[in-house]
Amino acid sequence: MSSSNIYDIIIIGGGVTGCTIARALCKYDIKVCLLEKEADISSGTTKANSGVVHAGYAADRKYVKRDLCIRGNKLYTQAAKELNFPFSRIGSFVCAVEPDQIKGLEEERKKGIEDGIHDLELILDKEQIRELEPNLTDEVLAVLHAPSAGIVSPYEMTFALAENAAMNGVKFFRNHEVIKIDHRDYTFTVTTSRGEFKGRNLINCAGLYAGKISKMLGLDYFDIMPRKGEYVLFDRNEIQLNKILFPVPTKISKGILVCPTMHGNTFAGPNAQNITDKEDTATTTAGLKEVLEGGKNLIPNLPLRASIRNFAGLRAVPDSYDFIIDNTDIYGFINVAGILSPGLTSCYAIAEKVLDFLELLGVQLKEKENYNPIRPKPQRLADMSKEELDKKIKENPAWGRIICRCETIPEAEILNAIHAPVGATTVDGVKFRCRPGMGRCQGGFCRPRVMEILARELHLPYQAITKKGEDTNLLVAKTKDVRLKEIKESVANK
Repeated sequence: MSSSNIYDIIIIGGGVTGCTIARALCKYDIKVCLLEKEADISSGTTKANSGVVHAGYAADRKYVKRDLCIRGNKLYTQAAKELNFPFSRIGSFVCAVEPDQIKGLEEERKKGIEDGIHDLELILDKEQIRELEPNLTDEVLAVLHAPSAGIVSPYEMTFALAENAAMNGVKFFRNHEVIKIDHRDYTFTVTTSRGEFKGRNLINCAGLYAGKISKMLGLDYFDIMPRKGEYVLFDRNEIQLNKILFPVPTKISKGILVCPTMHGNTFAGPNAQNITDKEDTATTTAGLKEVLEGGKNLIPNLPLRASIRNFAGLRAVPDSYDFIIDNTDIYGFINVAGILSPGLTSCYAIAEKVLDFLELLGVQLKEKENYNPIRPKPQRLADMSKEELDKKIKENPAWGRIICRCETIPEAEILNAIHAPVGATTVDGVKFRCRPGMGRCQGGFCRPRVMEILARELHLPYQAITKKGEDTNLLVAKTKDVRLKEIKESVANK
């Protein structure tokens, strides 16, 4: 194989960590690809997390994730400006409801300020707290206010990262599950379910399966445990929150929070349950009850009847309880594993650390002359004035065909999502890029229309359209054809 067919860097895993590293590398004159086992990027932990950008004071000082979180929080401003993803620094409250909790909040404030989070404030005035967050429980005695905390749409940010990386030359291969890795003569040969890839350096960002990837190269020094977190999502505009609301944390969890989203919804969650099955994202009656009770401890008037969906995500918890970012004993192999909370906040700082490792390995990071850091903001009907929309419809009638009534999503937005770099190929792929199916009816009206558009644009039969990839086909055959087959079989058996 010629050197032109060898990648300088192969990334395994298309969650927010892998895509942030891909985007950081696309700036340089090197050949990079990313392998993702699912039908789409952002399909694992990234898709189902809280979307909170933490201020950085919560992790213990002995953990590397504390420093990376504080650094990562600061990097969000520039990233959002360049990549045009939904992000807002609305601030967070950690809420003390017992007198003995206040001392702990003051200690966290002092340590946070010492570590560079200078805007932390302990508020003891209940009137001031009420003014900042009117819906908060009357039981609150004090809050630790972190104005630099924010909310982000984690999957929309990941799509933005991937799109910008692809615009700058990174190759994305979805539906490529890694099944074998060989290392010989300073070259990694990665065999996937669909092909073989060769690279000089290999970065393991495989989330829950990072331990499995590491073991393929004989490195068995950490274990990843799945921790399930369940959520309840409420209809948009049912309750107006100004802040991200946390209880006082426990040793294993930041607790069940109540938080607004970038699109006007509110959610409660997650709880924390250590499990063994890395594919178990089922919700439970007991878990959802725990989430709702925890939410009501912060917001007594939580609109339970306005719940439109519940779901669960899995976090990759390493046995060290800290990020594993290692330039390993195998030359050119970097583990980026166990990226649990606050991994979303830390992702840009993690990418910086990985670039430092690559330079130590001798990778020549020479900036491209034509590097473009800007990912254009997706065009949204919701952002347009009536005059702008009228003009758009005259230019392209697809802007006037509303596919999702709950979220008011026109066909044009769906077409843009499908044909974007690293575009949508599944119903969920469309849903997470531009929101059809995220409203009150949860796809009851728009899903058949989305399937129709996907089939037409991807030149596929309806039966080939899936919810989220292999074995999630939504249609099997035409009802008439199935019935005719049954009749023919019945006649033949008589």
